[in-house]
Amino acid sequence: MEPSQRNTKTPSFSDSTIPVDSDGRATVFRPFSLSSPHSRAFHLAWLSLFSCFFSTFSIPPLVPVISSDLNLSASTVSAAGIASFAGSIFSRLAMGPLCDLIGPRTSSAILSFLTAPVILSASLVSSPTSFILVRFFVGFSLANFVANQYWMSSMFSGNVIGLANGVSAGWANVGAGISQLLMPLIYATIAEFFPRSIAWRVSFVFPAIFQVTTAVLVLLYGQDTPNGNRTNSNQNKIINPEEEEEVVEEEERSSFVEILIGGLGNYRAWILALLYGYSYGVELTTDNVIAGYFYERFGVNLEAAGTIAASFGISNIASRPAGGMISDALGKRFGMRGRLWGLWVVQSVAGLLCVLLGRVNSLWGSIAVMWVFSVFVQAASGLVFGVVPFVSTRSLGVVAGITGSGGTVGAVVTQFLLFSGDGVRKQRSISLMGLMTFVFALSVTSIYFPQWGGMCCGPSEEEDLSRRLLVEDEEEDDKVTSGSLRPVC
Repeated sequence: MEPSQRNTKTPSFSDSTIPVDSDGRATVFRPFSLSSPHSRAFHLAWLSLFSCFFSTFSIPPLVPVISSDLNLSASTVSAAGIASFAGSIFSRLAMGPLCDLIGPRTSSAILSFLTAPVILSASLVSSPTSFILVRFFVGFSLANFVANQYWMSSMFSGNVIGLANGVSAGWANVGAGISQLLMPLIYATIAEFFPRSIAWRVSFVFPAIFQVTTAVLVLLYGQDTPNGNRTNSNQNKIINPEEEEEVVEEEERSSFVEILIGGLGNYRAWILALLYGYSYGVELTTDNVIAGYFYERFGVNLEAAGTIAASFGISNIASRPAGGMISDALGKRFGMRGRLWGLWVVQSVAGLLCVLLGRVNSLWGSIAVMWVFSVFVQAASGLVFGVVPFVSTRSLGVVAGITGSGGTVGAVVTQFLLFSGDGVRKQRSISLMGLMTFVFALSVTSIYFPQWGGMCCGPSEEEDLSRRLLVEDEEEDDKVTSGSLRPVC
């Protein structure tokens, strides 16, 4: 991470029960705790994003029923899948600067409140056009991912940020798998009491209520930073006359335009967006097509296809956090070069496994390959966001927004090129998607940090040693609350 100026005064974090650095960010990650604001923010962030994933992917497992009821063509279903990703491109780009302005807590809640009525309106769909529009606007909710990662980067220090980002996003992504599992069951239960044409419509009440509930919890129990909410923190600083002049100068230096330009002009953000497009974007595309793939190619029933697809998404509970852990471990041992090498290796293996998935002809063989593929492609996403927080501290929201949007752009491009239209051979398209993943993984070799180096070379000799301080030495946590920094490149 671009080294921030260390505080000359030790801040007070009276409500923190875990070790923190000089900015109040946690230097340890305890996911099974609620005793600190850091842990509460973690749980609220992943649960809110979980509900958004659940809503967005509550439609695909019911597509066979919806298509039969509304006479939707294969091309319409494909166009709707592309639309669901296209919607989140624009919302993710906007979410980054919004987090910089009003904080991740409020941004997340606003987005959930705005998109919950959209998933509820899925029950009113009556034509191919309205089906596509609903999927487009429901996709906006996936921008909650940017708020999620921004929030974690505000709460956790550099030595554990890869793990915190990975677990938070990984647990949230499980929502896509759980929806594949639960929505067919919800539909089947309702269909015992109502006609099929009504049952699938009533099914969408559940994700809408779930999303609103999590938004309320975020507003009631969350806070933007270890110091408190964004607006309250700023107000408290201005009230103090001794700090007023310093705050005004800092606000001038951190103007919105400069933050935006700083993020948009950083080429590393765009390379990471490409890498994320062919890790998380591939995961999104697979979520969208995998149930239909097993339903059509191997002739399994709707519930079985949903269960198989659910297992792909549910593996996020461990695989994406594993990617974050690998990134942090390699960062501590080898510095930024370790993080980049780990990203390239894992993403390349994911591409090769995706190629293999489309070429396996047996049901159980395909399921086995899909499981291993899910682990690597989701871990690659965690490794991407193990690098993101180090691109720019000042423009973190913009960089996270660009990278997050890259994931959905990759999904849109992949779905359009390989899975759109009638008569698509999904097994061939899946293999081609894997080949694209393998090729684009090579772009990680172009990422270079002057103070830390890149995959193939070390840091610039002109850089001062102090700028190479990347992670905090946990061994010193007992001596100094904020930890002591050590070079890792």
